Order: sequence, then C-alpha cells, then structure tokens
Amino acid sequence: MFRISTKGRYGTRLMLNLALHYQKGLTARSLKDVAEEEGISIRYLEQIIIPLRVHHLVKSVRGAGGGYTLTRPPASIKLSEVLQAVEGNCCLVECLEDKNFCERIPYCATYEVWKEGTRIMKEYFDSITLQDLVRIAEKKSKRKPRAQKNQ
Repeated sequence: MFRISTKGRYGTRLMLNLALHYQKGLTARSLKDVAEEEGISIRYLEQIIIPLRVHHLVKSVRGAGGGYTLTRPPASIKLSEVLQAVEGNCCLVECLEDKNFCERIPYCATYEVWKEGTRIMKEYFDSITLQDLVRIAEKKSKRKPRAQKNQ
C-alpha cells in the first residue's frame, strides 16, 4: 500500500505546529521547541525544514525570539504543497511520473487505475489547508485527557 514517509508525516506536523502558533500571533518558533512539543528529533526537523524553506513555505526569523514561521497564513497553504516540498511528487506508481519507465503504458489497463487513484489522492491533499488541520487539531485537543494536555 502507498504510504507517506516519515518525512511527509513529520513535515506536516511541523507545519501544523507553526500554523497553531501563527494563529496565536506568535511570530516564530524555534525548532527546539517544536521538537519537544512534537516528540521529533531536532536533527530530523533540521533536515525537513530545508525543503520547506526552498519551497517558500517557511522563513527564518533572526534575533531574540527568532526561529521559523509560515510565509503565508495557514488558510493559504495546502497540504499538497507541504507534501510536495518534503516528499517530492506523490504518485502511486513510477510510470505516472516517467513515461519511459515502462513500455506497456499504451496498452496497460492498470496504468489507468493508478492514474485515476493518484489524481484522486492529489485532489484530496490539494483540498486541505493548514487552517483545516488547525481546526481538526483544536477539536481533538478538547478530547484529550487532562494529564496528556501538556505532552
């Protein structure tokens, strides 16, 4: 089954963390704070932040209280952009990206199935913004038992 890698999952959590704090008016977050809150290695976050910067989804803020912040409001950043930045192209099979990968494409019935499945997946991730994830996170945080709230 197709799976989003750890990079994709952690990159999404990093962006959601920044979005949650963006909503509260906090200008920047240190990767150390995000790592502690998310339970992710700071070294791994340092690798993930690079493609997010290259794709202009986050920017660094220098000085006291510096760190990273979103380049745009959460409502204008799509989950598909985050995944594209950290995962690259999301396709169910390699022949969808590279037409020379397989000579069977012109008469392959399964190619059409993989193509449509990929289209649906991309359309779905394109329909979700960081703001949508913020709303989901806020709803779910209300369900968390008290002892776990600060974890």
